[in-house]
Amino acid sequence: MNPCRMLIPYDGTEGAKRALEYAIGSSELYRQPPSLLLLNVQWKVATGNVKLFISQETIDGYYREEGLAALASARERLDALGLSYRYHISVGTPADTIAQYAREQGVDQIVMCRKGRGGLQEFLLGSVVARVLHLAECPVLLVM
Repeated sequence: MNPCRMLIPYDGTEGAKRALEYAIGSSELYRQPPSLLLLNVQWKVATGNVKLFISQETIDGYYREEGLAALASARERLDALGLSYRYHISVGTPADTIAQYAREQGVDQIVMCRKGRGGLQEFLLGSVVARVLHLAECPVLLVM
């Protein structure tokens, strides 16, 4: 029997940390520890004429650097616990990218926080959650 493939969209926020802690804590509910997949989605910033002035290599380096910085706390936590995981950094619209990655990886469950940071970010993050719920082809567990 294959372990449960659990996707945790991770941006370094408190909500993402709560989702990660839930995934870690729930691992004892499974016969085999779940296969944890961390996904960081970077908003596409290089559009229009930007590519005329900045190389694609520089742009890709920026996305990777920002993604690794956002994932650092999750990777440190999982490494400290000795838990196996994989991580991926994507560029695009968060909800669409999360749902697409979950499909491509054959994810059994997406674990994410239902609350954002408040204000405009709460609105935007809330809309990400709502869109993931709409697009996902697997169960989505929302952590408080």
